[in-house]
Amino acid sequence: MFRRQWLAAAAALVLGTSLGGTVTQAQAEDIAQYPSKPIRLIVPLPPSSPPDVLARVVAEELQTLWGESVVVENRPGATGMIGLDALARSDPDGYTMGVMFMTHTVLPSIFKKVPYDTATAFSPVANLVWLYNVLVVHPSVEADSVADLIAAARANPGMLTYASGGNGSPAHLIGESFRQMADLDIMHIPYKGPAEAINGLLGGDTSMMFATSSVAVPLVKGQKVQALAVTRPERFDVLPDVPTLSEAGLEGFEMREWEGIVAPAGTPEPIIQKWNEALATIMQKPEVRERLGALGMQPAEANTPGEFHDLIRSELDTWSSVISRSGIEAS
Repeated sequence: MFRRQWLAAAAALVLGTSLGGTVTQAQAEDIAQYPSKPIRLIVPLPPSSPPDVLARVVAEELQTLWGESVVVENRPGATGMIGLDALARSDPDGYTMGVMFMTHTVLPSIFKKVPYDTATAFSPVANLVWLYNVLVVHPSVEADSVADLIAAARANPGMLTYASGGNGSPAHLIGESFRQMADLDIMHIPYKGPAEAINGLLGGDTSMMFATSSVAVPLVKGQKVQALAVTRPERFDVLPDVPTLSEAGLEGFEMREWEGIVAPAGTPEPIIQKWNEALATIMQKPEVRERLGALGMQPAEANTPGEFHDLIRSELDTWSSVISRSGIEAS
């Protein structure tokens, strides 16, 4: 009892200082006992997407660590904006959290109206992983290398297509960069999400795609698609025979994505810190790192909420500049 009262008093002191003294003793006690009921973790993409895979690993580990259910809730649509909007509108009490990824720092520069302010509507908790992409082609495409693919595209202008999970998605940005760097006439086919884009590729509706490693690796190993290159500066351990794009002739071509956890703006700082510490513990577990590594996800080094905040702001500025130069627009 004494420990609970001491924690509540400490929480009240911290919150009273940071939030203008508006937190009651009862609220402080709730924070000190957090979590005391199930938590909802919103994923703004469909099941089996990379953020969903990450969220389910995190949810499973948090349930073990905290003894409370962590339920993954998929809220796909509008290239991830529907799920993030739902998160932004949720009560900032720590019982609704969500996954944010690189795409969300691109969308404000593409769409005239985003239903929330990416820079201020969320409280960053931690970046968890870095992801790279794999250039994969449908078996019908007669190309065993990037050089073959480029030759085929130049021999048949406008005939080859590349899929993405939507305008402004990482696959779109990487595909556009590839098109420009290789000076190709290939067509972008946007889908509602990564899963739909992959299905389009597997069905032969599109020729190629820069698929996130966590999605691409199982498909490559299952011989459903052929991998021609990776966007990493070095090869994947899980795909040792697949060259980097630099090795394949496009020197300096590299891009990485990120995925992390955010809360609605205004979530109490002690809860943000508790999540940050728990996530740091989880991401250092060898079995978790091995599990994510097998999917091509590179666990990020432990980082603070402030550092993740700086990453998000930096990415917003970077992609604003890139989009402005490229002329990419929402369709």
